[in-house]
Amino acid sequence: MIIALMMIQSKGFGQEDSTGKDKRPAKPAFESGYLIDQQTSVIPVKNTLEFAIHHRFGAMNNGVSDLYGIYASSNIRLGLNYSFTDNLLIGIGTTRIKKYQDIVIKYNILKQTRSLSIPVSVTFFENFAIDARDKIVFGPDYKFTDRFSYFSQLIITHRFNSKISLQVAPSFTHYNSTDSLFDHDKIGLSFGGRVKITPQTSIIAAADLPMWFKGIREYPKPDNLSKPNLSLGVEISTSTHAFQIFITSAQGILPQENMMWNNLTAGSKPSTAHLLLGFNITRLWNF
Repeated sequence: MIIALMMIQSKGFGQEDSTGKDKRPAKPAFESGYLIDQQTSVIPVKNTLEFAIHHRFGAMNNGVSDLYGIYASSNIRLGLNYSFTDNLLIGIGTTRIKKYQDIVIKYNILKQTRSLSIPVSVTFFENFAIDARDKIVFGPDYKFTDRFSYFSQLIITHRFNSKISLQVAPSFTHYNSTDSLFDHDKIGLSFGGRVKITPQTSIIAAADLPMWFKGIREYPKPDNLSKPNLSLGVEISTSTHAFQIFITSAQGILPQENMMWNNLTAGSKPSTAHLLLGFNITRLWNF
């Protein structure tokens, strides 16, 4: 599938087409390859190594007693990504919750042009994860493939101008093994955006919406469906660094975890029970 996607990528952009339109790719729609818990269409230039730190504190529902989640149980992911070409990135990561070990692939199929002869960027993203917890977690009929989960997404991005960019991204999540009475598959839809307020600072927002489709469900609609992941934050970026700090409603970090299992338990203070503080840091090195 990945090879087929690569084959439809444009072989290059000239300066102008026969009508005089500028066919050069537009500037990147976002400052980073990450938009809180989402991916963007951004792939660093060829031969770039990227180190990423994702941190999510605990839920805020206990208030001051655990400093609104800062003292609570947290989640963290460390990742390394490498750009083999200007359009292809492959990475690995490890996550604290469920001890996920994951592989990511991101490929730019189309790039928005400055003349809008191609009005959007289209990017394919895939995450394959292995749950490395003790096999007893998976029950008596354990098989190694029970550890596998998959997340596939098509990211459609449009840069409106130097300040505003938006994206929409349908996705498909699959877990080889789930708890009893839970589906193995989930279709989702994600939205994200950025509004730049200074040359280095932007307001960022994202929403991941798990969707319920009767036609692909294995069981009747349960009461504990995965909840939407809503996020709002600030990004500060330079040519080699990006720092994002935000409030979000999911602790999972990996996209399949958030789409399938986001269901933070409500606490004594509902206004803060489903919110937590998080941050992302990325650093680039070009070789």
